[in-house]
Amino acid sequence: MEKPKFKTVQEVLAAGEGLPERYLHAPTGDGEVQPLNTAVPEMDIPAIDLSLLLSASADGREELSKLHSALSTWGVVQVMNHGITEAFLDKIYKLTKEFFELPTEEKQKCAREIGSIQGYGNDMILWDDQVLDWIDRLYITTYPEDQRQLKFWPQVPLGFRETLHEYTMMQRIVIEQFFKAMARSLELEENSFLDMYGESATMDTRFNMYPPCPRPDKVIGVKPHADGSAFTLLLPDKDVEGLQFQKDGKWYKAPVVPDTILINVGDQMEIMSNGIYKSPVHRVVTNREKERISVATFCIPGADKEIQPVDELVSEARPRLYKTVKKYVELYFKYYQQGRRPIEAALI
Repeated sequence: MEKPKFKTVQEVLAAGEGLPERYLHAPTGDGEVQPLNTAVPEMDIPAIDLSLLLSASADGREELSKLHSALSTWGVVQVMNHGITEAFLDKIYKLTKEFFELPTEEKQKCAREIGSIQGYGNDMILWDDQVLDWIDRLYITTYPEDQRQLKFWPQVPLGFRETLHEYTMMQRIVIEQFFKAMARSLELEENSFLDMYGESATMDTRFNMYPPCPRPDKVIGVKPHADGSAFTLLLPDKDVEGLQFQKDGKWYKAPVVPDTILINVGDQMEIMSNGIYKSPVHRVVTNREKERISVATFCIPGADKEIQPVDELVSEARPRLYKTVKKYVELYFKYYQQGRRPIEAALI
């Protein structure tokens, strides 16, 4: 059961009452724990040319090989030549910033309701001792169109709704191309993953605002987690770092590359690929001086679909690793707030 809602981070800062303890992470385990804002090395991930991935040329094959290598080691790639102009991505960023700059009462018109994920505010509080993330967000189901709840779609700033609809349709093309490219990179028929993803798949877009934080050493923007999606498209802040991925127990920062979309594998794609493509654990750290904005779109298989390893990726040499799962995202949110990985429940 959800606990009563807490103030948004912007409201906490406006009240000027200092930093509530609910945001402070207590050290865990023995020995010296590194502050959350300790400097970390940059990830070595390629920028992949999406326009080449579906080409039969030698360049296309080379690009597929880069994709395979990145997704099987990091589970993350930067995608360029994705068909969405830089000017349009800047517009999304600008509208997101304008929304979070609105007066509280205007933003509250889209407020999240108790028991629901969609809307403006902060994430659900499920436990009394849950440590809160330093983030305000607007979470909206954008596709299929008949599942849109327009009461959560801001009417201000002007053009927000129309631009989000346009962005959703552009992302659909990227999603289809990326699913086909992943299948080709594993030498599968190109619709292998798309067919399992299903016609009734949903897209959820989450607009994130991380205000400047007085204690970046002790407060986290988003706690470590892997995504419950098939994969996630992220428009990161162009100027402010913060996103970090974990590999072999160490944290690395994601590079900021203008005009690219960052795509990371989610748990359901790890299951479909029988563990070849990794769903990486990631987090967002905070910044003392600067706010940070990002926009994430989660590609979620249809609730009616059974998600399981594709038959061709199961063999004697590589036995099946995962059970068949359905409605994975429902299980996901419960585990996330406990800091546990729901994919563990899917392992055979």
